[in-house]
Formats: sequence, structure tokens, C-alpha cells
Amino acid sequence: MTPASATSTTPAATTPLLKTALHALHVELGARMVPFAGYEMPVQYPMGVLQEHLHARTKAGLFDVSHMGQMKLVGPTAAEGLELLVPMDIVGLARYQQRYALFTDGAGGILDDLMVTHCGDYLFVVVNAACKVHDTAHVRAELGGPGKPGCDIVELDDHALLALQGPAAVDVMARLCPGVDTAGWLFMTARDVVVDGMRCFVTRSGYTGEDGFEISIENRCAERLARLLLAQPEVAPVGLGARDSLRLEAGLCLYGNDIDTHTTPIEGSLVWAISKARRTGGARAGGFPGDRRILAQLAAMREPSSRDAVTKKRVGLVGVERTPVREGSVLVDADGNEIGRVTSGTFGPTAQRAVALGYVPPSHAAVGTTVTALVRGKSVAMTVAATPFVPNHYYRGRAPISEGRP
Repeated sequence: MTPASATSTTPAATTPLLKTALHALHVELGARMVPFAGYEMPVQYPMGVLQEHLHARTKAGLFDVSHMGQMKLVGPTAAEGLELLVPMDIVGLARYQQRYALFTDGAGGILDDLMVTHCGDYLFVVVNAACKVHDTAHVRAELGGPGKPGCDIVELDDHALLALQGPAAVDVMARLCPGVDTAGWLFMTARDVVVDGMRCFVTRSGYTGEDGFEISIENRCAERLARLLLAQPEVAPVGLGARDSLRLEAGLCLYGNDIDTHTTPIEGSLVWAISKARRTGGARAGGFPGDRRILAQLAAMREPSSRDAVTKKRVGLVGVERTPVREGSVLVDADGNEIGRVTSGTFGPTAQRAVALGYVPPSHAAVGTTVTALVRGKSVAMTVAATPFVPNHYYRGRAPISEGRP
């Protein structure tokens, strides 16, 4: 899974847009290119967003996510060092195991969400595109200087990142990686593999809710790999438009929309991203930025009347009507009082209904609670719902199972 970012997606007009190693291929395939996080990226192909979405749900979609930031944290103290910046158990990661984590700030806000994989003598880290300059500087400042934990930070600017997502992705990888135990390759684990002579670092992960893989490969080989994948009968190119509707149906946060520096992990309903080892009473409790506020809010979940209890909570919302409820729509209660806002919203092609994420007071956060969204002067009834809106299909064993977290 790689988080997409909506923060600062459109650069200043005088700033030249960057291009990924697959830019020429996107143009050749007829993609509509748009500015995104400082890059010129494909938002859709001639198939169209709706069909691209459905193709990824039923077969396999290929996404270019090379705009994301990739880096290695190298050294024997890298895991201990990264734990100074995130509330996740990194020290306890087994070799080639991957976890979702959050960079937090001193006030408990979320600086970014990221993926971390333990690779033995280094950590492989993927951060959001619009945050990668800040994230890299943050890691260097906190971990790389004199008197710091002492890991080396290696930016992988010469690497592309491709995501192959959908139920047929495993068949494609099995075909292209003979000899690799694809059937025993579990969700959130990684492998070093060779595809048609090209060395790849691959994780069984993604940000669509479907089974799939993310492939890190040198830029010089990226187009050849992409063409090889697209030559498979199950695979079609998919752009950022469908990537957004897929992740929203899966109930996954978009940094800059659904979580940001004004949101704590508790408010963002990301309690599961705080490892037991880092919680009060855990083996390595606290020690990350904002730990006092975050752990106090966590404790207050058992005491709603506590002064540390959160005043807002991220929830899933489904529309009673088919009308899409977009980002920024105001949410009101039965008396017309404003109680929150929608942070992401669309019509879910698979869910076949309007789906959204937003923030409401805890008093309105229970599943089944009815609220009203104001959409261009019209009142649209919505119901608080559990996420994901469409069952996820992450592979954890002999058969794919649904799971609500990335």
C-alpha cells in the first residue's frame, strides 16, 4: 500500500512539472496528464475512470506511483531511530515484514503517513509525494546528524514505483516470477525478485483494498517492466482518478484531506497505527513526538467524560441518495447545526452508492447515525457507516480475506 497525497498538488505556474520514468509511455497510451504533487501524472486513460476502477476490482490495474518518495534508512540503529518519529513498533518488525506508520509532530498532529519495510540491514520507507521533501528533511534532521541515532539516509531518486492491483495480480506475478512462492507470499511482506532479468524489490501491498503488489525498480528498467506487465491479458493502465475512488471505497485515508497536522491519530480513527509496545505500559511506551497528547486521548477513549477526550472523529458516511458528496461539504445535525465536514467523497462504482469520509463529534460517530450534508444548497441525507465500504481482499493465508486496515 502506498498512500497518495492531496497536499499541495498543484505547483506554482512558474515551477516546471517533474516527470516520472513512465511519462512517455503514459502519453503513448493516450493518458490525460494533469499536475499532481509537482509532477505531470496520468489522471485517466481512454478507458475512462469508471472502467479503470472496475478493471482493478475484477482483473488487474497498473498504476504509476513513482512520484512517491522512496528512501533507505541504513544502519544497525535505524529501527530504534525511526521509533523516535512514529508511534509504531519498528524494532519488532521481522525481516521483509512491512507496516503502516505515521510521522507525528510535537502537538500530536500527523505530518504524513508512510510504509516501512524491514530489509535486514536497512529500512525501506515510502512517503507521500507532496510531503517527501519535508519528510526527508525531517528524517535527516532527527536521525542523521551528530549525536543522533546515526543511520544513513539514502534517497532513491533513481527508482520508479509501480503498483499492480486487483484479484488477477497474483496470477500475473506468478507467471512473471517462476520459482517464486507467490501463493505463500503474504500481505504486508516483501521479496527481492527478478522479472525478465530485472531486479525488483516487491511488497505485497497497495492502496486500493485489493490484493496486489508494489514494485520498486530502477528508472532505467521501469518502462520495460511496465510494458511487460501491460502485455499480460489481465492488466490495463489505471490513473489517479480511479486510484482515488478505489482507496475511498476501501476506507483509506488521503493525506492532506482526511488526516493532517490538525488531526491526531485518535481523532483520525487510526488507533490501530499505535502499536501496543508504544502505548502506556508497553515495552517502549511513548518516546515519539506528541506522545503525551496522543496517549492521553487514547486513555480517554475508555472515559468519554475525560478532559482529554477527542471532540471530533473521522467516520465513514454513505448516502441515502446516489448524489456524490464531495470534499468540503458541510455536515449538519437534525436541527441544522453545523457539526463537521466531509474530507473525501465520491460515488463508489463498486459500492453503487455515494461514499465519503468526514469528521463529526463523538456524539454523532456511532454507526447508523443520520446526518445531513449540504451540497450546492441541497440537503443530502447520509448515514455513518463502518469502513471499508467495499470488502478488502488482502491476502493473509490460504485464501484472501477482508480486512479493514491497510
